[in-house]
Amino acid sequence: MDADITLHVDGVSRPVTVDTRTTLLDALRERLGVTSPKKGCDHGQCGACTVLLDGRRVLACLALAVAHDGREVTTADGLGSDGALHPVQRAFLDHDGFQCGYCTPGQVCSAVGALDELGSGWASAVTPDGAQPRLDHDEVAERMSGNLCRCGAYVGIVAAVTAAGARR
Repeated sequence: MDADITLHVDGVSRPVTVDTRTTLLDALRERLGVTSPKKGCDHGQCGACTVLLDGRRVLACLALAVAHDGREVTTADGLGSDGALHPVQRAFLDHDGFQCGYCTPGQVCSAVGALDELGSGWASAVTPDGAQPRLDHDEVAERMSGNLCRCGAYVGIVAAVTAAGARR
């Protein structure tokens, strides 16, 4: 069964007809031609498909498109403004937070979401009980642990996220 929905992708309203079983990732890539989020594992285990949905990070391969009709979807392509890179994107370049680049859009979106969570005081698995989370290696590594990099650029990724968070 098909459904007509509208996704607001990177600030642009995009009407699309999708089968009700279509994932948000497939709607973005196959129906709308938005190729920034990548299809890695298609099981929610690698994070390559991470996008921001109304500002919160989600795995687009696990979300049904019809469930997000009318919502704001931000991909790594939609983070910057006026041709300028988002501070997290700049930090990834400055700290060599990528190698082949396949996972980078998901890493960047996850980093933006993780820094927002950290800034809102959300605890993670490594935040001491009752304490405010701190921007440090362990906290960043834990928050980014759902995003895999097959090239092993983790040192640069953690440095980039930490640097971007320090600039906030």
